[in-house]
Amino acid sequence: MRRYGKHTDEDDIRTRPHRKGNRPRTHIRPKHEDAAGGLVLTVDRGRLTCLVEDRVVMAMKARELGRKAAVVGDRVALVGDLSGKKDTLARIVRIEERTSVLRRTADDDDPYERVVVANADQLAVVTALADPEPRPRLIDRCLVAAFDGGLTPLLVMTKSDLAPPDELLELYGALDIPYVVTNREGLENGAAAELVREHLDGKITAFVGHSGVGKTTLVNTLVPEDRRRVTGHVNAVTGRGRHTTTSALALPLSSERGGWVVDTPGVRSFGLAHIDPSRVINAFPDLVPGTEGCPRACSHDEPDCALDAWVEEGHADPARLYSLRRLLSTRERREGD
Repeated sequence: MRRYGKHTDEDDIRTRPHRKGNRPRTHIRPKHEDAAGGLVLTVDRGRLTCLVEDRVVMAMKARELGRKAAVVGDRVALVGDLSGKKDTLARIVRIEERTSVLRRTADDDDPYERVVVANADQLAVVTALADPEPRPRLIDRCLVAAFDGGLTPLLVMTKSDLAPPDELLELYGALDIPYVVTNREGLENGAAAELVREHLDGKITAFVGHSGVGKTTLVNTLVPEDRRRVTGHVNAVTGRGRHTTTSALALPLSSERGGWVVDTPGVRSFGLAHIDPSRVINAFPDLVPGTEGCPRACSHDEPDCALDAWVEEGHADPARLYSLRRLLSTRERREGD
């Protein structure tokens, strides 16, 4: 029987070989300083299509990133085969810091938030004026998500040949949101695309809207060389559209100033469980000074809110406060109300 004392001979101690080698584990990860930058164009079942310089490269996420997922619009760093040739696969080793994030949850009680698109400059909320009928509550929810995520909203109203836009324009007038009104003839002759394009040049714009409102049709007119889907029809019984877009996709605009359009799947609900009301108020800079007298954790829609006195004193338009509270209260309502 061998005894070990203070001066053990290390060569005399047997070590069990490991089938994967005896390299010591470390928490230090490689920096990948030579990694190439890329833009995520679309994600499909764990495979990410990225633009690296002028090449389209297929990639997968590195295990070292853990549960952190890359989404459309993410700026990433890639290593491996970046040739873009068939049957090649690169590896995403880093996801760069995001400048904005559009997020949603399945409903207001769902704690799991889903990132729809990253680094977008603005959110184009597409709504039909008829067939299907406008859903202001859903529009409100999209606007709240835009304000919360740091995106500038743009309201795009389609099918004005079926109904006038006056009612919606009056409802959202106090928000000072830029808007575009289109119709069927404008989509066919290209006039609608030009009107919308004026707001898109040089920016990354995510398009979101209820199924059947003509969102993908509009995107197809903006980027005709990248038409990838057929358009759906509205069910005459339910008034709902059929999903024709199944995954988000970033498409480049062919213009002198550049820009990108991100087409997203049609939504039938837009949960706001992740929304912090204190961030939404930042989209109303004329009301922010009035919150200095608010109680701690004020929801800005309660009896002690200082905004009431601020507006009564003439510091801001009452319609602006009404619009803010309508947007904040939409989290408590169902989209179909």
